[in-house]
Amino acid sequence: MHSVTARQTAAWQIGELSRRTGVNIETIRYYERIKMVPAPPRSANGRRAYGVAEARILSFIRRSRELGFSLDEIRALLVLSAGDSHEVCAEARELAVGHLAEVRAKIADLCAMERVLADAVQRCDVGGAPGCPLIDTLSRRGPQQLRGPKVSPGSRHRGLHPEDPT
Repeated sequence: MHSVTARQTAAWQIGELSRRTGVNIETIRYYERIKMVPAPPRSANGRRAYGVAEARILSFIRRSRELGFSLDEIRALLVLSAGDSHEVCAEARELAVGHLAEVRAKIADLCAMERVLADAVQRCDVGGAPGCPLIDTLSRRGPQQLRGPKVSPGSRHRGLHPEDPT
């Protein structure tokens, strides 16, 4: 297995690291603050000197975020990436299976949302009824019509953490 966290030297500044990985500079700083990316060594002039190891970690995090993994799941995957055994692969698979189930549940929720919206739009197209069917649909209360995505304070959805700039 290829370790994401293997250390190799280079001396890039944060802008170059951002360009190479496609990760925003503020996001890199955020990941350093929350210790997703280890603090890089400093050059003689005091600037952070990033290298291949940080680029690998950031690329891994970026790709994992694109697939919807939470930061806690990514932390676990980063730890697992340093190992080299069948148990590591089994643990990574278990994590991915759980995440896949969540993705499939979100897809089902989105399909339900699509059906409700399509029905409301179709009723608007038909016309004839007093009022607006779309506004009526949006005004109704209750989960019996639509089981939408659940967003909680600890939500794993991208960009919902108040400090997460991704």
